Amino acid sequence: MESYGMLSVLPPVLSIILAVYTRNIIIALTIGGLSGALILNSYNPFFATISLMKDHIFVQVSSPSNTQVILITLIIGGFVKLLEDSGGARAFSASMVKLVSSKRKGQIATWLSGISVFFSDTANSLIVGPLFRPVFRELKICREKLAYIIDTTAAPVVILIPLASWGVYITSLISNSYTDMGIDAEPYSVLFDVWPYQFYAMLALLAVPMIISTGKDFGPMARAQENYLSSEENVEQSEEQSHETHLSMFVIPIASMLATLGLVLGYYYFFAGGIGGYVNTALVLSYVFASLGCAYVMKKFQAMSFTESMNRFFEGVGRLITVAAILALAWALSSICRELETGQYLAALIGDALDPRFFPIAVFIIGAAMSFATGSSFGTFAILMATTLPAANILGADLVLTIAAILSGGLFGDHTSPISDTTVLASMGADCPHIDHVTTQIPYALITGFMTLCAFTLLAIYQTASVVLIMMVLQYIVIRLLMYKYGR
Repeated sequence: MESYGMLSVLPPVLSIILAVYTRNIIIALTIGGLSGALILNSYNPFFATISLMKDHIFVQVSSPSNTQVILITLIIGGFVKLLEDSGGARAFSASMVKLVSSKRKGQIATWLSGISVFFSDTANSLIVGPLFRPVFRELKICREKLAYIIDTTAAPVVILIPLASWGVYITSLISNSYTDMGIDAEPYSVLFDVWPYQFYAMLALLAVPMIISTGKDFGPMARAQENYLSSEENVEQSEEQSHETHLSMFVIPIASMLATLGLVLGYYYFFAGGIGGYVNTALVLSYVFASLGCAYVMKKFQAMSFTESMNRFFEGVGRLITVAAILALAWALSSICRELETGQYLAALIGDALDPRFFPIAVFIIGAAMSFATGSSFGTFAILMATTLPAANILGADLVLTIAAILSGGLFGDHTSPISDTTVLASMGADCPHIDHVTTQIPYALITGFMTLCAFTLLAIYQTASVVLIMMVLQYIVIRLLMYKYGR
């Protein structure tokens, strides 16, 4: 195979630069992939364009496993749309409001409600935010704090659920990268191995109750609370819900999903010797039956016809067409990088300059910077999975920790980025000025980001399975000290 040298890193580097410049990951991945096709086709633009579509995009999308992933992703989008419109998730969150009687309880209820909406980061912000706005107003807590809580329980909780939309997306990236490297591994098993090392997601989720427990805030958040108490904003009228909600609106769809998933996987686990090859089938069926459950409660409580429910389902499918496009382009870029031997070149370039143990630290920093600049954790995952995993494999770095670093770095950058869709949605959900949300959240997110960096550093020096527990304790101490010295 021809050696392309420095040209082999042009497609991913160009994708990163264009992602930062255009703020559009689809444009970035398309041009990055086209540049790689040009290199592979002797710089002939006609043959490069044909090859990009025929030899990479079509081949990747037509792969049975990739086709399954796209189908699952789109069906999840339809289910989320139905659950939002039915009021099911809002009904479940509303049941928690009854527990609220103090500022701390109100914030903890918001946090728990955010965790309960585990299936979609978008739904989290748009459901929990509007629900708790009147609660925070009643308790005289600023909207910036509400935006912080729902933003910190949006992506971090969804990324920890392997069977949610993010899990399906990440699993597909892992599957393609491992296949390209010639490694035979069940992608879901790999994701479960990565799970204990998703430091940023875990520490971010725990940072919320840690901060709430102090009864204080510091920095811009403290100033926002003081400004809120001195303003007239806290006497606004509460918003009315569009229709009555019932807890069964949530229970019936989720129970349908879990029952179907458990039945299919349980059958093949106990009677067919394993669930390998049946996970995607089980996921499709579980979300289909969950969607039927949503349609049923919409018919019962809202008198909505099944035809209208189906129309709304496909509206939700349409929401995730962009994600499907990103997947297809990311897979194409991955296959191009494989032909260009990008991973081999990066490994040779790094050589002995970086101890393989410290490779995940570098990946975390790169991922955080890229995600912050682009506002896209999905795009960051796609590009880094295709480029840094092959390099890690050749260098002998731990692949599980490298994947964990990609996920943590991408999530950290996304959480702090002012152009991230989840950050914008959190501002919308809390009805908070966007720049105020960004400036008040960054100091809190930086605490967790620093703890995550320390966690990967500790693993590089001393391998221990209890590192996440150590960092939880350390984070709690740091938060307590900051609140003691600067909190008010």
